[in-house]
Amino acid sequence: MKKNERCYICGAPDALSYFEGRSETISVKGMERRVDNLSGWECEVCGDGFWDPDTDSADRYGEAGDELVLAARKMIGTEMKRIRRKLHLTQKETVQLLSGGGHNAFSRYERGEVLPPKALMLLMRLLDRYPHLLADTKVLGEGADLRGAFTYTVNNKPETLKAS
Repeated sequence: MKKNERCYICGAPDALSYFEGRSETISVKGMERRVDNLSGWECEVCGDGFWDPDTDSADRYGEAGDELVLAARKMIGTEMKRIRRKLHLTQKETVQLLSGGGHNAFSRYERGEVLPPKALMLLMRLLDRYPHLLADTKVLGEGADLRGAFTYTVNNKPETLKAS
């Protein structure tokens, strides 16, 4: 057993206690992963702590968290693809209608490489629940994109301004 030490965070004397054999559960987007046999130090005053650098606790805990994040991104990507197909839209149509981003970005969302913006995911879930709103979305979306909406005309003929 290792002796107590001063906490590096709150400065409380003899507050750091060593623990070993602890299990902790990590949660990400409703998925959980339990990591067993962890060792480290924990402050009895402020509750902060850190993993024992002489063990692999930090590596195992970090890897478990990373795996959960990757699994969550894959799950969200699969959900996006399912919704898009349910609505009978191509990736290109979905991008033009809902996100305004690029086709490559949307493809990365569906593959789980990147998390989509929260607003896009919310909109897709609403359309999944209420697919009849897709027609309204198309109508409302027509006036929302201002790219290419502005034109200008070159007038070479001088115009005299008249005061009223």
